Amino acid sequence: MKSSGAYLNTVLGPPTYADATTVAKSFATAVPERMVWGSDWPHRGEKHMPDDARLLDLLAEWVPDEHARTQVLVDNPATLYGFN
Repeated sequence: MKSSGAYLNTVLGPPTYADATTVAKSFATAVPERMVWGSDWPHRGEKHMPDDARLLDLLAEWVPDEHARTQVLVDNPATLYGFN
């Protein structure tokens, strides 16, 4: 599961993307060992560019546990893409 693009999966919109945050938190709680995160930069085709810093900050809300965040940002991508 790639967790990204809160601006693509929201009705409520910025700055909290509360509806997308609810979904992302559910996945992060259930299966952090099966998640990776992506920025989706450069956000092609968007009329209103999202704030990249805010999108990164959302990750701390979505995955508040530091160990789980390390899984999402480091361990899981290393396994998925075969990094040594």
